[in-house]
Order: sequence, then C-alpha cells, then structure tokens
Amino acid sequence: MNILEWAFGKRMTPAERLRKNQRMIDKAIRELDQVRVKLEKQEKTLVGQIKQSAQKGQMGAAKIQAKDLVRTRRYVEKFYGMRSQLQKISLRLQTHRTNEQMMQAMKGATVALGSMNRSMNLPALQRIAMEFERETAIMDERQEMVDDAIDDAMDVGVEEEGDEIVEQVLEEIGVDLNQAFGETPTGLPSEKVADSRIAQAIGGPSGGGGGDPGDDDLQARLDSLRK
Repeated sequence: MNILEWAFGKRMTPAERLRKNQRMIDKAIRELDQVRVKLEKQEKTLVGQIKQSAQKGQMGAAKIQAKDLVRTRRYVEKFYGMRSQLQKISLRLQTHRTNEQMMQAMKGATVALGSMNRSMNLPALQRIAMEFERETAIMDERQEMVDDAIDDAMDVGVEEEGDEIVEQVLEEIGVDLNQAFGETPTGLPSEKVADSRIAQAIGGPSGGGGGDPGDDDLQARLDSLRK
C-alpha cells in the first residue's frame, strides 16, 4: 500500500464503483420499503381513530386525525415514487455492470483465442492427422486378421461334432441315419427290367415268358398306328 492509498483510500475500478453504488441503492430501497410499510400501518390506525372520534362526537379530533391521514397517504405515495426512481437507477446500473462483465469476458476470450491461434502449428497438426489415419487403418487390418483367426479356431470340429449329435439323436429315436439322409435302399428293381418293358412296348418281347395284358394292349395300339 502506497501513501496515496493510505491517505485517500484504495483506488476502485469502474466495476467496483458500480457494485458499491448498486449496494447503496438496494439499501436505500429497503429502507424506503420499511418506512412505507410503517406509514401504511399508521394509515389504517388513523382510519380507525377517525371512526371512533366520529362515533363519540369529537369532530375536532376527527378533523385533526383526518389531516394526519391525508399527510400520511401523501408520504406513502411519495415513497412509492422515490422507490420507482431508485429502482430505475438500479436497473440502469445493473445494465452497465452487465455490459462491463460482457466486455471483460469478450476481452478474455479474444486473448485466449489469439494465444491459441499463435500456438497452433498447422503443418504439425496435418502430420498428426495423417499419422492417426494411417495407424487407424493398420489397426483395422490387424483386427480383421485377428477376427478371422478366432473364427477359424472356433469352427474347428464344429461340423463333425454336429454330425455326431444328429446321429446320436436319430439313434435315440430309432431312425437309421442312412435312411434319414436319403440313401437309396437295396432291393429295388434293376434297370434291365425297365429296359425290357420298354423294348416290349416298342418292338415285342425281349425274352421268353407270357406278356402282361396291359403290355399286349399297348402293343396292339402301336401296330394299328403303323398301319
């Protein structure tokens, strides 16, 4: 603390003056409200006293009390006007204080942005971005390789185990696995039998033995067509 501050007090900034004046105005408004509330209570008391004096026939006292009531009401109105003016000044000070805070905030933001712009190295930032993109691509490729290896390792023996389970289930329910999968059963007529029947249908019997009545009928129709 220097001699000037010790003698005249510390020099206040504009923001500190605004806050000090704001506090003074708020204090004055509160005091006005307190006085006004007392006057309003006094007004109600005077109205009751005037009624009592009139009922008792004390007209002189009633007139004096009526004058006090008029003066009280005028002071109440005056205090309302003074409070309105102080409120107006308080709002104006609050507006200036808000503007001051906004300017300080903008000033700080401007300084911060300028410092960031000066410290920003665009070539280095581009190089970092390229390195990041390259490393990300390498990581994706390695992740795909790991996923494929895991899938191959997990699928080993899956098909054989599945066939064993199906066979076990079919054995439990009494179904042959070969028949379930559609294997051709043994004991079916050979192709020679079918060929012999086709030959009989076209040109006559291909070996001894009596013919089938249906085959004879078919042969007769074929002969009639040849004629």
